[in-house]
Amino acid sequence: MIKVLIAMPKKPIITLLTDFGLKDTYVAEMKAVILSINPNTTIVDLTHEVEPYNIRMGAYLLARSVEYFPEGTIHVAVVDPGVGGKRKPIIVEAESAFFVGPDNGLLILAAEKLGIKHVYEIKNRMYMREKISTTFHGRDIFAPVAAYLSLGVPVKEFGEKFTDYIVPSYTKPKTLKNEIMGEVIHVDHFGNIITNITQKHLKMKRIDYGESFTISFKNGKPVKVKLLDSYSKVERGKILTIVGSGGFLEVSVNMDNASKILNVKPGDKITVSVKP
Repeated sequence: MIKVLIAMPKKPIITLLTDFGLKDTYVAEMKAVILSINPNTTIVDLTHEVEPYNIRMGAYLLARSVEYFPEGTIHVAVVDPGVGGKRKPIIVEAESAFFVGPDNGLLILAAEKLGIKHVYEIKNRMYMREKISTTFHGRDIFAPVAAYLSLGVPVKEFGEKFTDYIVPSYTKPKTLKNEIMGEVIHVDHFGNIITNITQKHLKMKRIDYGESFTISFKNGKPVKVKLLDSYSKVERGKILTIVGSGGFLEVSVNMDNASKILNVKPGDKITVSVKP
């Protein structure tokens, strides 16, 4: 008997991240639009519990998750306080994924992590819902665009390339001779202070596990810390730094809330200093 191998079509993946919560039907409406265009897609909910209007939080949660998805995944993110205004709806074409959402900085931290190729302004009404609400572009623009992308429509069909998209300050730390100047991008459930500084930035300053250096926050005293690979390396209540599971430098207090102890919140500046 001759076996015939049938090449099954790849099932596309679309992820959703919003600040919509789960009390209302907004998320379900987006999924309904996607599935009505491409019922063969897999939809993954990253989270819908981003704090309302908190673009920075959404950007971080998106960035920490994207590298674990297969090549070709389409990420739809909607934290959009400017919906219906002058901000542009965009597609970011990265090296291994697409990002669909508003041009307010939400997509860029994640897209840069994967490598940005091009950014397109979504203009082609053919790939939007016929009736577009001024308050719900997630359902009427971003969801159908993602669905048509998942069907293989070339990205250039949706609109024109442009280069003056919004790049928020927390996307890239500044590296000086003996310092790294970054920002707090998130405080997690445990009170860990998550910065936009990555292991790559630390290695540039020859900071490796076990090395000591100094951190300082706005209006705070410099604190000497060590870069460690687990919380268990210090006693309960002691401060440490760690490269967290999302790949970013975190300032933590073992079994306590670093954000409250150090009086630090998202948006605060952080400076990492090394000896010259």
